[in-house]
Amino acid sequence: MGITTKCVVILLLGSALAACAGGEDRDAVFNIDSGGNANQPFPDNYRPELLAFMRTYLNNPVGVHGAVMADPVQRTVGGRMRYVSCLRFAPRESDGSYREPRERAILYVNGRLDRVAENAGELCAGAVYAPFPELEKLTR
Repeated sequence: MGITTKCVVILLLGSALAACAGGEDRDAVFNIDSGGNANQPFPDNYRPELLAFMRTYLNNPVGVHGAVMADPVQRTVGGRMRYVSCLRFAPRESDGSYREPRERAILYVNGRLDRVAENAGELCAGAVYAPFPELEKLTR
């Protein structure tokens, strides 16, 4: 078998395997991994999970001021149903002053923190905030 024949066989084998991966089974796996449009579970551990994330997200997690958070609610994000909680806080600068409060949308997939959206405007419209003192008490 020549090199050209081997290349054709490899390409055909790859195409055959790709065809086997297609169809409903592939979509089911995609929905499991990404959350799809299936009913999303409520993120039960959203507060401790968010605190752990914020320790790494903030350059200096000590001295956060004015932290408030909205409980997760279901919203459509990119055409998919997601739980979203909203967070507002003012991080402390290295000189001891505080920045303007930041608002972030926290997105959850399959009950776990998936990402933080820095442009939270529409996602957090109408959010009902409550104090989040645990964020203000973070240490390094």
